[in-house]
Formats: sequence, structure tokens, C-alpha cells
Amino acid sequence: MTLLEWMPPLMFGGLIVFILLGFPVAFSLAALGLASAVLSIEMGYFPPEFLQGLPQRVFGILSNELLLAIPFFTFMGAILERCGLAEDLLEGTGQLFGPIPGGLAYAVIIVGAILGAITGTVAASVIAMGMISLPIMIRYGYDMRLATGVIAASGTITQLIPPSLVLVVLADQLGRSVGDMYAGAIGPSIVQTLLFIAYIFVVSILKPHWVPPLPKEARTQSGWPLIRRVLWGMIPSIVLIFLVLGTIFTGMATPTEAGAAGAVGAMVIAAAHRRLTWDLVRQGMESTMRITAMVIFILIGSTVFSLVFQGVDGGRWIEHHLTNLPGGVVGFLIAVNAFIFFLAFFLDFFEIAFIIIPLLVPVANALGIDLIWFGVLLCVNMQTSFMHPPFGFALFYLRGIAPKEVKSSDIYLGALPWVGLQLIMVVIVIMWPGLVTSFVDKAPQIDLDKVRIEIPDNEGSNTPDTVPFAEPAQSGAAEDPLEKALRN
Repeated sequence: MTLLEWMPPLMFGGLIVFILLGFPVAFSLAALGLASAVLSIEMGYFPPEFLQGLPQRVFGILSNELLLAIPFFTFMGAILERCGLAEDLLEGTGQLFGPIPGGLAYAVIIVGAILGAITGTVAASVIAMGMISLPIMIRYGYDMRLATGVIAASGTITQLIPPSLVLVVLADQLGRSVGDMYAGAIGPSIVQTLLFIAYIFVVSILKPHWVPPLPKEARTQSGWPLIRRVLWGMIPSIVLIFLVLGTIFTGMATPTEAGAAGAVGAMVIAAAHRRLTWDLVRQGMESTMRITAMVIFILIGSTVFSLVFQGVDGGRWIEHHLTNLPGGVVGFLIAVNAFIFFLAFFLDFFEIAFIIIPLLVPVANALGIDLIWFGVLLCVNMQTSFMHPPFGFALFYLRGIAPKEVKSSDIYLGALPWVGLQLIMVVIVIMWPGLVTSFVDKAPQIDLDKVRIEIPDNEGSNTPDTVPFAEPAQSGAAEDPLEKALRN
């Protein structure tokens, strides 16, 4: 085996080592890519001119209008996180479901799904629900591990429910439209929410003391005041969801334009709650700046790495190993999902999307896999990056705002059943592709063999001659010289 054949695994292994040593991913990608490029040029694997495509790639990232949706959706989520909408939703829904066993857990799951559809960020959902719901669940006797687990898991639903930032990034990396990715994620996000609710229902039957109902003295609201409070939280959310997602699905706006409208809508909701202040806007802008800068730097680093990786035939190396797996498409899907699940212990979803997805797209295309379905499947899998120890960000967010009596071991162990439910969801999407594809508009299929071109009669007759679209020239017939030149 030549050194050229060793370069792709050496680059990939070196990246894993850099990450495990704790170096920032964006700079590790760029440094490893440039160092590998110098070595490859010295060894004669490709000329220095090969790197002339790098500035154009970086400029393409900075001028990509689709990526403008990320700061808009991030700003929208940051504003809604602080405007009081989550408090109204959780308190009202908690009172509504409080009388039944597991009522608070049901409320957390439902509100988590709603917040996911209007914020698009996991941090906003986990922090808001943890600060409001966790003390109440502890106070009224909920099992500590179940309480922390349901809050963290419900926050990660945000990653799958449109307008998820992950789906925007995946659409860009897969070369597909954001609208199709959003449409494909509708079915899995609904099923995942129902799967979480079903788990709480089973727990309420088998372990009712883990999820006791609210006592009567805690049910401070009932009747029309309660319903009005729930509606006050629901209706603005529904309007904002339609403003963002409805305009994308109907083609009235691009994801970037819809994100801008959502950012304005978030400020309107904050003003309606009388919490729109300059300090709130400043905090939202700071949060947006940090996340956007992180995404752009990771994307620039990944494009440096991927350019050099492709230059040393890394794409062929990946394709060779993945297309020759036993089991064909099924074997490929099992291997890829196991690999993504393993990487999620160490990388977050942005890093996985920018580093790994571009390497998998050519293989998926070669195997005839629908890329929308493939992207949604990977999005379901990458939810686990927020949940499983030791680097699950949802667990970090929850640890940061949890009361002192909540042990870190309870947070980590409480997440394990929900990681299992997320993996069950991966299996469901693999076994039931229609859950994704049935929501995506199909392009009209055209049979070229049946296409006919009608040529009017030269004498002005109303009866046209019908000529097959791709009919070959008759043997011995004169052929137009221009047509012959074009064909050759």
C-alpha cells in the first residue's frame, strides 16, 4: 500500500486525535488540512495549484444566502427564550394536565415540541423548561431521573422539528432545498413526540409513584381563566409557526426571508408580553453572534479539510469501504448510523454535519438513496449528540440551571432511556421511509419515450404532423449537417 492510500485514514485519524486532545474543532480542521496539503504537495500527490480552489470555496461560504437563515432563526429563538412565552405555555399546560399521573411530564413534552417549532434551538428549550418545570416536578415528588430525562429529551426534539437549524445545515450540505428537508421532518417529529408521550404513559401505569398528579392545593387555576391562559400562550405560537413554516412550504418566502420574518415576529411577541427591552435585544444579538461565528468558522475549517481530503482521493477511500459493506443499502445505513452515534459522543451536530455528511453524500447517491430521507434519518440520529454522556450539551445546559440537590449522576442516568427511544426512532425511519418521503412534494415524472413534438403543416393545414421526441433518423435519409455536428 502506497503512502497516498494511507493519507485519507491518517487525516481522519489525526482529526479524531486533535478533537480528543481538546483543541477547537474549527482550527483543528483547518490546521490539519493545511498541514496535510503541504505534505501532499511535497510528496507529489497534487500540485500547489490544487489549492487555488480554496479562496473560492471560502467566498462561497460567506456569500451563501441560505446560511443567513441561521442568524435569523438563532435570534428568533434567543428572543423567545427570554420573553416569557415558555413560562406561560408551561404553567398553563402544567395546570391543564396536572390532575392526571404524569401530567407535568406530558406538559413538558408538548411544550418542548411547541418551543421547538418556534425557536429552533435546543439550548432555549432545555433552559426554559428546566428553570420552570424541574423545581415544580421535584417539589411534588417526581422521580429525579425521570424529571431530568424528560426535560433534556423534550428539548432535543427541537433539533428535528422545523425550523431546526440542523435541517438548514443538512440541506446545504446535501444540496437539497430547506423546504423539502422541513417537509420530510414533519412525520418523524410527530412520531417522536408521540413516542415520548407513550413512554410517560407506560411509566404512569407501571411506576405511578414516579409521576404523581398535582395535589389539589397546587391546582390554582381552572375553567375559563386556565383555558384563556393556555390560549394566550398557544395562539401567538401558532401564528409565528405559520409565519415561518407556512411561507416556506407555500413558496411565498425563502428560508432566509422566513427567518427574518420570524425574528420580527419574535420581537412582536416579546412586546405583547411587555418584555421587549434594549437589554433583551442586546442579549439576543450577542447569542446570535456567538453561534453564527462558531458555525462559520467550523464551516471554513471543514472546507479546508475536505478539499485536501478529496485531493488525496479520500472520497474514493470512503466510497470503496462503504459500498463494499455486506448487506448493500441496509448494511450501509447500519454502519453509517452506528458511526454517527459513536461520533456524537465527541462531536456536536454542526461538526458532524460539516465534516462527515459531505463524505457520505457521494456514497448515498451511488447506492440510490433518497437524500431527503437520508438527511432526516441522520438528523434523528444526531439528536443523541445532545443526550448521551459525557458531552451531551442538553445535559450540560440542565446541569447549569438545576437546583443543587439534583446530582449529576441523576442527570446522566436519567438521559439513558430517552437515548434508547431516539435510537428506536432511527429504526422506525429506516423501516418506514414513507414517514419522510410522503410529506415531500414529488417532481412530475416525464416519460421521454411518450413525448411528441407537433409540427404544423407547411401548407397551413390545421392537421399537424406528430414526430416522436427522440426518434432516430431513418436509414438512408438525408441528415441535417448541423444536427450531425451537434450529435458528434
